[in-house]
Amino acid sequence: MKHLAFVLILSLAAFAQKPSFDDLTKAIAAGPANPALESLLRSAFTADQLQKGEAWMSQRGEFLFAIESEKEPLISIDDGPVSDESKRAGKIWYFRANLKTGTIHKFTYYLEGQPFGGRNDLPAYTDEHYEAPGVPRGTLSEKIVHESKIYPGMKSDYWTYAPAQYSAATAAAVMIWQDGEIYVERNGNTRLQNVIDHLTHRRKIPVMIHVFISPGLTGTRRMRSVEYDSVNDTYPRFLLEEILPEVSKKFNLRTDGYSRAIAGDSSGGICAFNAAWQRPQEFSRVLSRIGSFTSIQWQPGVLDGGNVYPFKIRKEPKRNIRVWLQDGSDDLENPHGSWPLQNVQMANSLKFREYDFQFRWGFGTHSRTHGNVEVAEELQWLWRDYDPAKTAQDFVMDPAEKSKPFFRIRSLNRE
Repeated sequence: MKHLAFVLILSLAAFAQKPSFDDLTKAIAAGPANPALESLLRSAFTADQLQKGEAWMSQRGEFLFAIESEKEPLISIDDGPVSDESKRAGKIWYFRANLKTGTIHKFTYYLEGQPFGGRNDLPAYTDEHYEAPGVPRGTLSEKIVHESKIYPGMKSDYWTYAPAQYSAATAAAVMIWQDGEIYVERNGNTRLQNVIDHLTHRRKIPVMIHVFISPGLTGTRRMRSVEYDSVNDTYPRFLLEEILPEVSKKFNLRTDGYSRAIAGDSSGGICAFNAAWQRPQEFSRVLSRIGSFTSIQWQPGVLDGGNVYPFKIRKEPKRNIRVWLQDGSDDLENPHGSWPLQNVQMANSLKFREYDFQFRWGFGTHSRTHGNVEVAEELQWLWRDYDPAKTAQDFVMDPAEKSKPFFRIRSLNRE
């Protein structure tokens, strides 16, 4: 044990960059008396994070929390019972926990009986989020710049991602991801490329060409809200008439809506749903996370906003689509509307009309984190029972969902 502590002291010189989770785990294994541990913890987190009780690090379901405090802190995870099992390294207290993967977590400290610090939206990544031996990597293209005619003068960046199993001899399914720039870094916050590789390798999803497309610019004007929040068919047309024909010059793509999915977060979430609603014969699978089903682009008497969708679902002809919705109770409230309430309304409307849908509800904020950590489950659900021999399918509500009640608010955050 003394030898390990000595090695860790010597290794401090190597930490010109932030220590990794494995570095901290090895130091903790040497025990709280390890003279290197406090220095490593201070190197891993900022002074502000430690003093405010907001320092944490994770790998899969293993979590490490740290706080600088004169008094011993208690910690509560996911609103559970408080624990007094923190250990001390100098002036830093630390606590370890093994938590469920594929979802988000939160924590709060208690100092002298009062809540202090803490964070929400902590990701517990699954095995699929990490590269693994034997799982071949797909290929991310260079950035491609497209100039639109449908949105005159607008330039958009996009990338394509092809799994290793893709062969030009066989037409591939297609999935389009809005805000595409966030998926370009393989081991960034989304880790989507790794998930695609795992699921394709295990044949849990079909071989697909993934299009990561960013919102455009017209000169210096950002077009994200115009593209994403407008309830009309302009953006679906942009994808169908401009982007997919370009992509199909490089890849052999299927053209049936049964083999197309579309995904997005926030305004990208309503964008994905809107594309399928406007063109259900072209996009049949929808992934909408923290969707902005609010009045952002509402112009009374001129243009509908996303706030109308819960009522359009109930009263307009039913579309043959499959939908995954995700949101959290601490999502936004602002002049455009209530994100949590609108997503509950969306779920109840889909249920009322017996759509094939899934609603994942958590305690998260307006953050992509929850959607990112459960993406392996989302993709498998969206593409379940996919048969490449077919070009169409009638999507029906899961019998188990039919027996469940509508979503109701049982309590409020008021005493």
